[in-house]
Amino acid sequence: MTGTAEFAIEVQSHYQEIHSDRWPVVVVPQADELLSSWLNRLAFANGIAPRHFADVFGIDGGMWSARLDLALPDGAARLLHHYSGVARDTLAAMTLAQDERTRLLLPLRQTGHRRRSTWLQFCPQCLTSDLAPYFRRRWRMATSISCPMHGCGLRDRCPSCGSGTAAFDQPGLIPQHHCATCHFDLRTAAKVSVKAATRRFERCLHDMLRMEAAKGFLTKSSLIARLLSLPTAVDPRSARTLINLSSAARIRCFDQIAEECHDHLTAGTEASQIIFWHQRILAPVALLQPCNRSASGCGSVS
Repeated sequence: MTGTAEFAIEVQSHYQEIHSDRWPVVVVPQADELLSSWLNRLAFANGIAPRHFADVFGIDGGMWSARLDLALPDGAARLLHHYSGVARDTLAAMTLAQDERTRLLLPLRQTGHRRRSTWLQFCPQCLTSDLAPYFRRRWRMATSISCPMHGCGLRDRCPSCGSGTAAFDQPGLIPQHHCATCHFDLRTAAKVSVKAATRRFERCLHDMLRMEAAKGFLTKSSLIARLLSLPTAVDPRSARTLINLSSAARIRCFDQIAEECHDHLTAGTEASQIIFWHQRILAPVALLQPCNRSASGCGSVS
């Protein structure tokens, strides 16, 4: 026994037939919430297991809600708007379809070797502080390794059984912050420490992405391609891209880069640090060459 309460339910073949104009329970989307997270909460609140909620949309099971994060069909959007009352633009904002950083999304992979990525990360402390625990859009990004609010590392697996997050496959009425495999409460997972310099490097990467997106350059520049190849910059023998590394492996990768350039990460203004890393990552030279400010392409900017 895990101590997690379960409820016996009878799954209806046509969920639409048990309600009138709207589904009984309204679930309000939260800030930066993934559509799949909201769908899982919506199903749970209305008394249907997430695995069977896919039947409402007439789609196959598997990673059904995670797939809708990437592309929400017009018919599904109309249905959700009609029965939940949530505006269609709000539904669209919870997806990742229009995000220019889609190449940096973790692949839709539920399980795998412990050194490989899963599709979604989480911060146990965020889930603990949430009134209704939910999963953030930013936790899908390979460049996200820590929580900006709590300063701890993100996890991508249940610490009890090693399974990836899979609320979409939950056959019973169990909240999505419990592991779908062993029912471990993900909120109680131990804190993962991340060095301050590593978190500063992570912030610089996100600032670079935001700056290029704001200028309309992100889809045209080589920045995303260079970020994907960071593991090779750290270890030329590596054949993996950033999106294929586990959360723990990406933290180690960022640790090594930040350690090599520790002096620059702890000196200068935030703007100068962003420019330094932008030049260094895009430069056609080894990323981890000695970080000397007088070196070509690495001059400090006032």
